Amino acid sequence: MSARSNTLNASALSLADTDAENGGAQFKDLDRQIDLAALWTQMLSESMICADPLVKGLLWTGVKSHGCFAEAMAALIGRKLGDRAVAADSLTELVHECYAATPETLRAAAADIHAIRERDPACPDYVTPFLFFKGFHAVQSYRVANWLWLAGRRHLSLHLQSRASELFGVDIHPAARLGRRILLDHGTGIVIGETSIVEDDVSILQNVTLGGTGKHAGDRHPKIRRGVLIGAGAKILGNIELGEGAKIGAGSIVLESVPPYTTVVGNPARKVGTRHLGLPSLTMDQTLPPIDYII
Repeated sequence: MSARSNTLNASALSLADTDAENGGAQFKDLDRQIDLAALWTQMLSESMICADPLVKGLLWTGVKSHGCFAEAMAALIGRKLGDRAVAADSLTELVHECYAATPETLRAAAADIHAIRERDPACPDYVTPFLFFKGFHAVQSYRVANWLWLAGRRHLSLHLQSRASELFGVDIHPAARLGRRILLDHGTGIVIGETSIVEDDVSILQNVTLGGTGKHAGDRHPKIRRGVLIGAGAKILGNIELGEGAKIGAGSIVLESVPPYTTVVGNPARKVGTRHLGLPSLTMDQTLPPIDYII
């Protein structure tokens, strides 16, 4: 873990190995569960620091009035997505039901917020993304909508998708498959289509589209493998694959599959430089290797 995570270090998290079969040695420290109690204790501590009287009420409502991370998450989603059609209290109870039925959904939320803290230099603590980052809010709303979709409650699932799109400017189809430790940086304008797959440890910047190429049904959206970084404004279209650790330059139009640990840029996107090392989604390094072609 990076030095930035010293406020919630590995020992405090009581990390437990999980999913050992996924990935190689480079993923060993990522495939671990976060101690929810330790995370919640840290968030409570952070919420005590703010002295602004206008924010104290927000911190009380969002964090300090709750007994655990699950309660706060459920209240957050209910409060954000609730409207006249489906009241906030009803949605809060629904999220509690989701977390009770699928504890991995709550663990994924904790993993997401920890990933944001690790990767985003604008994120000073855990309370900040929890209360203020709409990319985080959009992903957690999707996770509940996906649970509803898989349970056959399609109309309510689509209602949550619609509300999240209205509120956050992020449109994630509830049938899409998203992994853990997902960062939607800034969030605005991100679209993830119905048959998209986004694996663990992916970072996506604003105005990215994971879309289809026409009206045909079936498996028609991109597959984003582990550790991929997608720069702002990139469009990934069709049933193509971005290989593990790939980097997509800002504004690129990607119409063909990208090999693992490869950088592509342009319209249409093309390979630049040689294969890189490491996972760009973790470093958020958007620099490009020297261009080896001239237009």
